[in-house]
Amino acid sequence: MLRKSLVSLLAASTLMMAADKLNGAGATFPAPLYYDWAYTYEKTTGTKVNYQSIGSGGGIKQVKSRIVDFGASDEPLQSDVLKKDKLMQFPAAIGSIVVVYNIPGIKDNEIKLKNEIVGDIFLGKITKWNDPKIKADNPNVNLPDKEITVVHRSDGSGTTFNFTYYLSEVNKEWKEKVGTGKAVDWPVGLGGKGNEGVTNYVKQTPFSIGYVEQAYKRQNNLSGATVTTASGKWVEATEDNAKASAKYAKWSKDGDFYQILALQPGDNSYPIVAGTFILLPEEKADMNKDVVKFFDNSFKNGDKSAIELGYIPLPEETKNLIRSYWKDKGIY
Repeated sequence: MLRKSLVSLLAASTLMMAADKLNGAGATFPAPLYYDWAYTYEKTTGTKVNYQSIGSGGGIKQVKSRIVDFGASDEPLQSDVLKKDKLMQFPAAIGSIVVVYNIPGIKDNEIKLKNEIVGDIFLGKITKWNDPKIKADNPNVNLPDKEITVVHRSDGSGTTFNFTYYLSEVNKEWKEKVGTGKAVDWPVGLGGKGNEGVTNYVKQTPFSIGYVEQAYKRQNNLSGATVTTASGKWVEATEDNAKASAKYAKWSKDGDFYQILALQPGDNSYPIVAGTFILLPEEKADMNKDVVKFFDNSFKNGDKSAIELGYIPLPEETKNLIRSYWKDKGIY
């Protein structure tokens, strides 16, 4: 009897320890949001969520190797890839990728860059800020006769996947020479690790240009370019314009929520919007239930902080679809 009691106590203790800490790693894109959600969750439940911002490529690799309890990626994985690696996938939030610049004396949204022009800058075809193609759309801006320093990601990145997807769709030469991927052969520029690295390089380098998630742009007071919608209208990276794009998302649990959100239709749809996704190992049902509790709690209580940080919370119908997906998988 005593032996059975000790066994029961040990089992209960093991379960409690499992629920006391969750380990995740991956995308830098949603890191500020996950840190905020983790802080609130630990404060209210006592469960610590340790999230490492290492890039989407690292997150996918670590969850495939079962090093972490959940992986995070801004590049969604298609169902056949998930099946091969025995993974589940669901979205957690939506965010905007902003083309940021550091030009002394020029303010936020003061520069207009057509989507094709953004591609030409990152190709190294346009090398100076006062290039005639940039001046044509900015006649009242005092553009300097200075070399443009391009800053890009050096690590495997879902932000890069979505940004290069956008560039491939709006610039034919980019599509032919560079293409889409988490890591690409950049024609020019400096490489920074994570959204954090690109942010720091742009902040410290006058006359530079880069691409970061909206939260990093906001928190670091960077200036962002006004770009063009898929229909050619000028548009800023505002919450309303990101929502205008996000509303076209067609989430499906049958396709494991695979969705690319860049360049949606509509005159107000910001063109570089992306979902960020969570990956779970299929066989770890008990741990997955604990991970799901964290994200379910965040879905219920974390919308306000998501908006404050510059993200777009998932619509309630999408959250309910995700909960149905969890139920189908036996983890909710």
